[in-house]
Amino acid sequence: MTRDLLWRGMLAGILGALLATLFARGFAEPQIDLAIGYEESHSAPAPQAAPEHAGMAHGEPEEEELVSRDTQKGAGLVTALALYGAAVGGIFSLVFAYGYGRMGHLGPRSFALLLAALTFVLVVVVPAIKYPQTPPAVGKHETVALRTAAYFGMIALSLGAAGVAARIRGVMARPGRGFDATLLGIVIYLGLVGLGQFLLPTINEVPADFPAVLLWKFRVASIGTQLVLWTTIGLAFGLWAERVLRRSKSR
Repeated sequence: MTRDLLWRGMLAGILGALLATLFARGFAEPQIDLAIGYEESHSAPAPQAAPEHAGMAHGEPEEEELVSRDTQKGAGLVTALALYGAAVGGIFSLVFAYGYGRMGHLGPRSFALLLAALTFVLVVVVPAIKYPQTPPAVGKHETVALRTAAYFGMIALSLGAAGVAARIRGVMARPGRGFDATLLGIVIYLGLVGLGQFLLPTINEVPADFPAVLLWKFRVASIGTQLVLWTTIGLAFGLWAERVLRRSKSR
């Protein structure tokens, strides 16, 4: 049964990635194009070559970009999101297989939606509070490694804090005290995340004259893209998982 759930989770992730790609093409990519235009318009002009080297400079071919912008918005975006969707969909199915039946009497579709919503909050929303998404024109090249490590560190912190909170909630839960245990778990999670966000480095490399509306629209589109992905995974996988579990019970 786990194998059946695994490939259905990967398929749900790919479906979610395709829908997220359509959303990104309509809402996120136009903001990226505007950000690239801003970067190009604010880049310093190259110094003119000295007279004795003018002929050689004129004869040098312009450096070509490795991947064209059209490829990035088309096949590149579809491929990247499809691989990402298949990976997270597979992991999602394994977590579903482990957790199903352990959180009350939720059905497969309800549990899949709840799990997708929790994943969206823990992996997308909470890290974005500390490190919100920024378009390509924002950020220094020499800090790419730091920004990447800090962002994934924030994701690990969010998931780890959720695991600790869930563990404590499970220990403290008693008949008639489930609500209090849940509140305690939420408080512990918020406290751990808040402490981690305080200790992690603050990174703010947005230029002072960068258009605020453009930055806002890009961040909303980025969150929306992830929302489409996880909503699709929760709905599609829940439907397919219900069929798998129903067939398993009938055997």
